[in-house]
Amino acid sequence: MGSRVLFVAAEALPLAKTGGLGDVVSALAVALGARGVEVNLLLPAYPQALDEARGLRQIGQFDQLAGGSGQLLHGCMPDSDLPVTLLRMDQLYGRAGNPYQDENGVEFSDNAVRFAALCQAAALISDGQSRLEAPHIVHAHDWHAGLTPLYMRRFGPAALPSLITIHNLAFQGNFPIEVAKAIDVDSEYLGSDGVEFWGQLSFLKAGIRYADRITTVSYSYAEEILTPEFGCGLEGLLSARRDRLSAVPNGIDTLLWDPSRDPLIAAPFDANDMKGKLTCKRALQQTFGLQIDPFAPILGLGSRLTTQKMGDVACEALDELLRENTRLQIAVLGTGDADLENRFRELANRYPARAGVIIGYDEKTAHGLHAGADMLLHGSRFEPFGLTPVYAMRYGTVPIASRVGGLIDTIVDRGSAEEPADHASGFLFDGDAVGAMVDVVRRALVAFETPRIWRALQQTGMRGDYGWDTSAERYVALYRSMTEDHPDGSFKVPLKEFAPVQKTQALTAKKRA
Repeated sequence: MGSRVLFVAAEALPLAKTGGLGDVVSALAVALGARGVEVNLLLPAYPQALDEARGLRQIGQFDQLAGGSGQLLHGCMPDSDLPVTLLRMDQLYGRAGNPYQDENGVEFSDNAVRFAALCQAAALISDGQSRLEAPHIVHAHDWHAGLTPLYMRRFGPAALPSLITIHNLAFQGNFPIEVAKAIDVDSEYLGSDGVEFWGQLSFLKAGIRYADRITTVSYSYAEEILTPEFGCGLEGLLSARRDRLSAVPNGIDTLLWDPSRDPLIAAPFDANDMKGKLTCKRALQQTFGLQIDPFAPILGLGSRLTTQKMGDVACEALDELLRENTRLQIAVLGTGDADLENRFRELANRYPARAGVIIGYDEKTAHGLHAGADMLLHGSRFEPFGLTPVYAMRYGTVPIASRVGGLIDTIVDRGSAEEPADHASGFLFDGDAVGAMVDVVRRALVAFETPRIWRALQQTGMRGDYGWDTSAERYVALYRSMTEDHPDGSFKVPLKEFAPVQKTQALTAKKRA
């Protein structure tokens, strides 16, 4: 009998994606599968998921979930043999829009019920109440799956071990406490020692409070969330459970994000032969309506256009930079707050052929942005990991990013011209002032003018190890440590010793700065 893990998530590429969560859930599941772990993804049956999953067949029905009855459909992901189970409740998931909002960007009013039903189904599967083989571990991802450990507690000592991964602490799934009855959360859990959070019911707090283990997605972020600055009000609970908290850094799919074989970009290239990047640069200029100029520095920005991602700061900083540097070009791809979207459109109107803005997102344009830009701007007021700068580095696009969270762990700042750092891969800046962002881009533009320096930055980034191998091994070790004392949960996959998180040198250096 193999070792089985049930992933519970709201997103998994390509069935559902609004951000990095979908990328991470799918890529981690595949990496674990390569190590002998049988991962089954449990997702809501969104219309796109029903259309794209392969070989779906009904394997069960739950009649008393929040929101009504639901069918379990089991099949495979469209691009792999990765098993996926969809919870079909058309009354909850059969809607236009994305997993959380309607087509007008308005949050669904019954999101508490929608994701409570998913958590209840996960708990019932873990208890063997379906035709699926019961897992050894239940791994919940982010707030959408946060009630799963609480529902599993109802099975008493027989409950399987559970783990929750915090992908972004700022999104907590907080709802009016009155929703408890509709989602079958007993009164014993509603106090401040349970799921109550400032008068509301918090899905994420439930996961942190009742899961056996907690992970987050970078070393620096694991330390930051224990502080009032980044803890989003949950730092006290996280500190109380610090012995249960570990960091397992994200990785990326290095086959999907590989410029030497990427079918979505204009020409292939690698760290040893960069000629194809010039072809990609020309294609990017055409896509964004920029002047064709192989020597103009192109600054890309591919992000959610929100205040978390410093969209407000970037609008002002880019305006100043475009005024003072007439060679600079910018390419912006993203969607988010309506006001920020309009401000970026206005920026493009002020600088025709030098500023191109596409409001929206698609994979081909995103890959083209990373392949064709010279540098990537990634401001963020907090950042659990930061996948986008890692994608950029894979494509020889030098990141310019905030010195927070996972960005500290993946990007080595070049430092000053007088004292450049060894193995530098990009540029980091502190705070959220427009002047700080402008200054760091200026630093990058100076380095861009010296091909030897720029080439070294590109090659360091392109040759970094960003895959899932090490992190998948850490998860295998963590799963085994969780199941050693459980009568039916012994994990049968070879592993390296699991090491608890230690204070990182990067974060210590940040605190000294």
